Amino acid sequence: MHKQIAVIPGDGIGPEIIRQALLVLSAVAEKFGHSFAFTEVDMGGCAIDTWGEPLPEAMLEKCLASDSVLLGAVGGEKWNSVPGHLRPEKGLLKLRAGMGVYSNNRPAKIWPQLASASPLKQSIVNQGIDFIIVRELIGGIYFGEHKTETVDGETVAVDELMYTESEIERIGRIGFETARKRNKKLCSVEKSNVLDSSLLWKQVMHRLAAEYPDVTLTDMLVDNCAMQIVKNPAQFDVIVTENMFGDILSDEASMITGSIGMIPSSSLGDSSCGLYEPIHGSAPDIAGRDIANPIGTVLAAAMMLRFSFNLDKEADAIENAVGQALDKGYRTADIMPQDTKEAADCQLVGCKKMGETIVQMIKEA
Repeated sequence: MHKQIAVIPGDGIGPEIIRQALLVLSAVAEKFGHSFAFTEVDMGGCAIDTWGEPLPEAMLEKCLASDSVLLGAVGGEKWNSVPGHLRPEKGLLKLRAGMGVYSNNRPAKIWPQLASASPLKQSIVNQGIDFIIVRELIGGIYFGEHKTETVDGETVAVDELMYTESEIERIGRIGFETARKRNKKLCSVEKSNVLDSSLLWKQVMHRLAAEYPDVTLTDMLVDNCAMQIVKNPAQFDVIVTENMFGDILSDEASMITGSIGMIPSSSLGDSSCGLYEPIHGSAPDIAGRDIANPIGTVLAAAMMLRFSFNLDKEADAIENAVGQALDKGYRTADIMPQDTKEAADCQLVGCKKMGETIVQMIKEA
């Protein structure tokens, strides 16, 4: 298989972590007989410095012409003073809009080797944490009408929450298709006991369920889901929900895994061309010091292979290699145990060494 991948190193630690992810992808291509061509794209602060804008049209076209996009991170204090429409993050918004990605997919997985880093009780962690939240990305209350006005001498603020049947259906299908690639369990989260938009959400999800008889669909109110994520996260496989609920729940889920540096994400639309990135920021304070954790980016590359290219064995190879590196005790600074006794069995390594170790594990498997 040959695939063209647009690569956005971005700012801060972005180039360092992307470099390791590309080495991992190259090792997978060699081992499994594929060909991956990488096209570098300027976006974010680096694009502002070079081109005067966070995402030039020519760079967007490179992304749209690719089979998928891999992003490091954008932004930093250096560009905080630029006009709002030129902020590095505007490039990311333009990219999402240009690619038409409406589904943000964020896994919450705790690696057994890092179990002690979770804030949850070990009795809960030991049951396992490995689920993914599929969040509708470009609809709902964030994109409805927002207005503040004076009514009868009092200030009134209104935010409109609206979903169409087709918007719910398209994100629902992403949820079902994602569940098919995992353990075939889908939990639809809404607030149908209060909100009309959630009642429509529930109705559409149940209609779609008839098309996916191999996937078990359950419903859960969002307040209960927030409790269940910390009480019994092992019950979840795939959660699908609307924009605001997904924003809150995915942040909650990221905290129970113990380290933000380990978590990848994807944004998908109607085509197989997706946007893949770690969830952490550009961390300019540690840029160039070889101490960043590349694993979130490496796992984002694995998500790209699985969800855009349908290369499940190759994605498994990357995830297994990460597990083996952790088994051998390799740790970047952010995942190094604080407990002295536990740390004695680990080896502190930099970004480059962690990437090299994962590549070696892939080659030796």
